[in-house]
Amino acid sequence: MLNLTPEQKQRRWLALGIVAFAYVLSFFQRFAPAGIAQDLAAAFNTSAASLGALAATYFYVYTVMQVPTGMLADTLGPRRILMLGGLIGGVGSFLFGFAPSFEIALFGRTLIGLGVSVTFIAMLKLIAVWFEESRFATLVGVCMLIGNLGSVLAGAPLSAVAQATGWRGVFIGIGVLSLLLAAACWLIVRDRPEGVGTPPAVKFDRTVLFTSLLSVVRNRDTWPAILVNTGTCGAFFTFAGLWTVPYLMQVHGMERSTAASHLSLWFGGFAVGCLLLGSLSDRIRRRKPVVIAATHVFAAVWLLLLVGISLPLLASYLLFALLGLATAGFSLTWACAKEVNPPMLSGMSTSVTNMGSFLAAALLQPLVGWIMDQGWHGETLNGARIYDLTAWRGGLLVVVACALVGALCSWWIVETGCRNIWAERQKARG
Repeated sequence: MLNLTPEQKQRRWLALGIVAFAYVLSFFQRFAPAGIAQDLAAAFNTSAASLGALAATYFYVYTVMQVPTGMLADTLGPRRILMLGGLIGGVGSFLFGFAPSFEIALFGRTLIGLGVSVTFIAMLKLIAVWFEESRFATLVGVCMLIGNLGSVLAGAPLSAVAQATGWRGVFIGIGVLSLLLAAACWLIVRDRPEGVGTPPAVKFDRTVLFTSLLSVVRNRDTWPAILVNTGTCGAFFTFAGLWTVPYLMQVHGMERSTAASHLSLWFGGFAVGCLLLGSLSDRIRRRKPVVIAATHVFAAVWLLLLVGISLPLLASYLLFALLGLATAGFSLTWACAKEVNPPMLSGMSTSVTNMGSFLAAALLQPLVGWIMDQGWHGETLNGARIYDLTAWRGGLLVVVACALVGALCSWWIVETGCRNIWAERQKARG
């Protein structure tokens, strides 16, 4: 139980609010290519595979940075890495907005991924250190709800602004916001409350750090959470991060605004689902049944999308809202991983769990595009390639397989009862 002073309680909420706002920008940057995919394809005259590579660059860098970020969160602390991340992400956003060529845009997107890659793990570390353990999943759900405002903005609102004024100015403005948030993190955020018995920061000892990393990776209780995160979140990032709007326009004949509204509804359902499922899990003090139910609904919806049946508009909206709610099941995997590893390694355990989903998106976004290019018959519209249902189904099969892996692996999640059971599991194993 944390015994914080009134001033410390006020500071923790202010700091968490600033970091949550930074997380909004992180989500926006992650999914922005989906809302302007047609614009990017026309601006840089790219194939689906090249467009997939442009979007996936973010995920490549994000994947590589997950373990280092976990280490840095446990050593340097969230304050420093959030400030540096904001500066780098801001510069990347400027480059992307001003990019005269595909190569410059690719470099800007890389810097964006590098900058925002620290936000989520730093936020989890702050919650783990500044708040009670029993509130972890609920607070993560609240922050995911807030952060997902960025993904909602990356759907229909970004699409509308891009059509009205162009997409470049949006990213220049986001660059300015990133720099302002970097300054706010340095001024307000603190790594831990002082004088209340919280564990000290881990000293930067490479031997100790890599031993700690190996202990997380070698812990077989960690792997179900990693695989569920990889399957469910990987499918989510792969398709929602780029392909949803073009798919709905080309396969189901939707107007761009309608297709973008589906994407925003998916993100909105995900945001609400993170809060609802996190709160439900904390209330019933169970993780596993919630994860199993959500991942199975998620996989079932993908099987329906694979068939390619056109639904009435209302039913289509409801399906994407349900898809969003079910997607939120993976958000519990961070709590599942944290609660089966040593408390002082909360940053590392959550970052390792987070790696799978970003690696999946990094690999699968270009793969989906490449598969679609194999079925392309040469048709274009306003400089962007047009694909038929057969080509889209080839790409969708990859995403469906990923979702099924997440659902299957949910059965091996270790039930923690919403508390850290690492010591108990170690004792039971002798």
